[in-house]
Amino acid sequence: MARKETITLQMILDTAFAMTREEGFVNVTARRVAARAGCSTQPIFRVYKNMDELWDAVYERAAQFFQDYYSLYPRIGKAPFSNLGMAYIAFAREEKHLFELLFVNSRPGRKGMYELLNGGEGNVVYEINLAKSAGCPDPGSLFMRMWILIHGAACMSLTGDYDLSDVETLELLEHSCRTFMSEV
Repeated sequence: MARKETITLQMILDTAFAMTREEGFVNVTARRVAARAGCSTQPIFRVYKNMDELWDAVYERAAQFFQDYYSLYPRIGKAPFSNLGMAYIAFAREEKHLFELLFVNSRPGRKGMYELLNGGEGNVVYEINLAKSAGCPDPGSLFMRMWILIHGAACMSLTGDYDLSDVETLELLEHSCRTFMSEV
């Protein structure tokens, strides 16, 4: 009778994903995952061809985690891009290592920022349509201006240089949106 496998693909992926959230993607090595999972490296390479395959799985899990995070984030803003911005900035603050993996450290073959933001639900497209319905003559330009502000604020939160409250952040995003709309 064959020995029962105790270390599964799901356990390895869960361990690597947890390590990424806590310590950062660069710290996810076969030896460290194995030590944390309580096994040798052999089970890792039994279920994954190589570390790139595991890293790709962690990346996809992180992308889905962001989509779930965004879909559950409270919608309190009225201006286009304010809710997307609030969720993005909060994600950077609360999930620093996942944010870095998805939106700061790019690798060939990975999803682009727009694709990650838009997700399967069309998040950015929804915001662009909201801007159109609010009378914005150039929603694409508005998106670029807002996104530069939003991404900058999120990156500042990674370094601890962003100290606005959620209320102040929402005010900043809504004020900026109104100002940018009058300029495009």
